[in-house]
Amino acid sequence: MPNNTEKIWLQFSDQLKSFISRQVSEKSVVDDILQDVFVKIHSRIDTLNDDLKIRGWIYQIARNTIIDHYRKKKIKSEDIDLIGNVDDDFDAGPAQKIADGLKEMVSDLPEKYAEALLLTEFQGLSQNELAQKIGLSLSAAKSRVQRARAMLKDSLMKCCHFEFDQYGTIIDYHPITCCCCHRN
Repeated sequence: MPNNTEKIWLQFSDQLKSFISRQVSEKSVVDDILQDVFVKIHSRIDTLNDDLKIRGWIYQIARNTIIDHYRKKKIKSEDIDLIGNVDDDFDAGPAQKIADGLKEMVSDLPEKYAEALLLTEFQGLSQNELAQKIGLSLSAAKSRVQRARAMLKDSLMKCCHFEFDQYGTIIDYHPITCCCCHRN
């Protein structure tokens, strides 16, 4: 098992550090998150059922660890706007370019669904906290967030044609209509 973790470290540590540093600005926090990610990988490697999906599995752990970091900080909406901003010299991948326009698409959703997504996805509230804040049961809040995500996905699929790699990562896209999918 330690041998597997070492191989994963050698193969993915630089890529993961770059990925995390695009989401978190403090270098010491980037290193802490990277370390947390590899501790989780090491402790959960036996739960990986399909070795072909290791890249997606590792990046999902990294994304969840970053989200946990921001939930702990309970960041505000203004802070979330900084997430994803990259230097103009850096060629952001297709997923990042699309993510930059998502907030605008969220604001086009019906108000109650936009509010649910903004509070959970952009401000870091848990679905339980969302339920308490807007006076819904937990199951109603979960349903609202899921419906909002489905509406957002539907809007994205109507505006762009996406190409995915074998792990489900967006590798390219082509706008179908005027939308958030602006190419630079």
